[in-house]
Formats: sequence, C-alpha cells, structure tokens
Amino acid sequence: MTAAPDVTARLTGLVGALRSHGVRIGTGETVDAARAAEALGFTDRDLLREGLAATLLHGTGQRPVFDAVFDLYFPRAVGAPDGTAADRDALRERLAAALADNDTALMGRLAVEAVDALGGYGSSPASDGWSAYQTLERLRPQTLLARVRDEVRAGGGTAGFGDRLLEDEIRRRIEEFRRMVAAEARRRVAERRGRDEVARRAVAPSADRVDFLFAGKDRLAELRRTVQPLARKLATRLAARRRRAARGSIDLRRTLRGSLSTGGVPMRPVLRRRRPMRPELVLLCDVSGSVSGFSDFTMLLVQALHDQFSKVRVFAFVNRIDEVTGLLVHGAADPEGLGARIRAGATLTSWHGSSDYGAALGEFGERYADAVGPRTTVFVLGDARTNMGDPNLPAVRELARRARRVHWLNPEQRSRWGTGDSAAPEYAELVEMHECRTVRHLSALVGRLLPV
Repeated sequence: MTAAPDVTARLTGLVGALRSHGVRIGTGETVDAARAAEALGFTDRDLLREGLAATLLHGTGQRPVFDAVFDLYFPRAVGAPDGTAADRDALRERLAAALADNDTALMGRLAVEAVDALGGYGSSPASDGWSAYQTLERLRPQTLLARVRDEVRAGGGTAGFGDRLLEDEIRRRIEEFRRMVAAEARRRVAERRGRDEVARRAVAPSADRVDFLFAGKDRLAELRRTVQPLARKLATRLAARRRRAARGSIDLRRTLRGSLSTGGVPMRPVLRRRRPMRPELVLLCDVSGSVSGFSDFTMLLVQALHDQFSKVRVFAFVNRIDEVTGLLVHGAADPEGLGARIRAGATLTSWHGSSDYGAALGEFGERYADAVGPRTTVFVLGDARTNMGDPNLPAVRELARRARRVHWLNPEQRSRWGTGDSAAPEYAELVEMHECRTVRHLSALVGRLLPV
C-alpha cells in the first residue's frame, strides 16, 4: 500500500501519541490501521475514527484518550472559519435550536464558531491561544437546558420521554457540545504549537494513569468500574504464582546426598515440600481528605480478591481506628457509597477531624493486636502526613515485629516524602514503603507484594 506522506505522518503520529499515553500498539496493529484507512477513505471522518479505533485499541477504557488524540491528528477542519466573529447572543440562539433538534453537524460548526468568537486570548491579531474553558464560560450552554426542554416539548419531540428522561437527554447533548468545543480548542493550539506536543501535554490520561490524589469524582467513579476486571486479572496472576511456589525450591543437602549414586552428578534434584497455605491480610486505611479515594479503591480491590486469602480484615482511620470489614462486605454492590458508609458506621475521629497516624496506629496496637500474627501481611494505605503530631514509631516497630510482612503504600510522589508534615522517611526506615500513585502502580505492586 502506498500512502500520501502527510497521511502516513498523521497515522504514525497518532500511534506514537497513543503509545505515550500507555496504549499498547504493535507494528501489526499499525499496519492494520493503515489498511483500514485506505479502505475507508477520508470522506467520512466518523467512519474513519471507528475503523482506526477498532484496529488500534484493546478495550473501551482506552477510547476517551483515543478520541482526544484522533481529533488532533485528523481534525474536522484546519484554521479559523472565514467571516466576521459571531455574536454571543446569536450563537446561543442557534445552539439552542441545534440542541433541541439534536443536530450534531450544526453543533460541530457552532463549536468552531464559538471558539473563534469567544475563546481567543492574547494581543496578536490571530490570537496568542485558544481556551475551551473561556469559550464555555462566556457561552454558558448549561443555562440553555430549560429553554431547550420547552422547545422540544413545543415541537412535539417528547414521545417516549418523561420530564426527567428528557432533561437527562438534553444534558447529554450539552455535554457532547462541550466536548466538541474542547476538541476544537485543542486543534487550534496544536496548529500553532505542534500536534505531538499538545497530544502529550493537553490530552487527559487514561483512568489507570491518573494520580489518585488528583482524580475527580468522575475519574474515581470510572476507576471503581475497573475493580472487578482488575481483580480477575490479579487473581489469575496470584494463582499462577501459588502453583509455581507449591512446587518448592531445591533442597541442596538432599540433592547432593542423592547425587552420590550417580558419581556426584545431581541427576534428580530434590525439592523442598511446601505446605499449601493461604495467607492472612490486614489493611489499615487512611480515609481522610484526598487520600480517601485511594483507600476506597484499594479496599474494593482487596474485597474482590478475598478468595485468595484465608482471612481479610480491613481497618479505617482518621485519628481513631475502627474495623470496617463488615461494612465493606455488606456494601460490595454499592462501591460509590463505600466512603459514606464507613464514615457513618465507624468511629474514626475524636475531637478534631485531621489525620493522626501516631494515635491511630497506637490504638490499633492496643485494641486489635490479635489481628496480626506470623501469617499476616499488613498493608498501610496513606500519605504518612501526621499534621505535626507524634508519628508513634514504636507502634509501627511493634507492628513490623508481629507481622509476617508490612508494606506501606503511599499515594504521594517520592519527591514529596519528608516535606512539611510528612513522616514518610521515618516510617520507611521501619517498614517497606512504596510509591503508589495510580491504578497501574497499584496493580503492579499488588501482583508483586501480595503473599502466596
């Protein structure tokens, strides 16, 4: 197949940008994408989008990143529209009509006009940059909901829709227009600064690469939906590790003794027999502030893996600690409400609401010492920020002495450990502390650190 140089450059740029966002794409998939582009042509952009997505992606979770990057390398148009800048009120009038008719083609054209008229900033005639946020703040499409609803009703387009369903549908259309505006602003910035640079910096990463501490509600909800698939993958990995470990390691003394009959050549290695044993797991989870999203996700993941362990106990704390194992099992069908259930059903704070690792870990040692034994692996989840309180290192030292292994998963980046009120370096001298900022980090650590 022979492709035009510009098309080849755009396709390879698209693949390179997707790889930089963690999407695994091989040479064979790239060739398939090129063949799909040749077969589909470039007349129907939406058809091309679906064809490239089908050949390059491995799952639906990668689609948001793909769509944003595709818009940069295969945009709707190039440059600004001809003519004078549109009037804001006129734009709102036409947008309301497009939303009422669900006219996506007109919505796309209006997104281009809106960015051109309302999204430019800077002092140069051609504008120094383009902002989707500024465009949407000035146009305020969300305030058109009631007006569009009334227009749809007046036009008789409410068949099969109740009031609530109709409003939800209009919100969906408004959100689609907002995405079009964002894509148009990115496209214009890419024309000026280069597609590769914008694809790397301005496209939101996939959910498994977002820092837990900076994930909003939408991203956390998206992460919760990945718990079960991730748990199945990790369970398969743990089962394979357990099968390999069950074979045992070589018993050197018995192997050498047996080799005497073959002139010292160890023809038949003797393996140490291992007793099959499912380990016990204890989680100590800081559920305060932004750390709570990280703790909630990890609790749900461990709950989904409970069959891999003989016993799992989960404790949550802010400045007091309480067992929440029962709350976690009871609410497994409602992952989004986990944090609210824990805060309502457990005693986690005393007279103040700030996290206090020293007090919580000390209370754990006093009240729940029986939860930790020589078969127990303990995971502590939290950023180790003590709010200038006593870190209570003796309690951590005693925990490490009693447990089989203690791992501390810290959602802060390593460069921030020890800054401000962080006691991470002090704790890291007593137990293994690991940077765990994303789902990708967490799945790799869980697969490597969980006992077998």
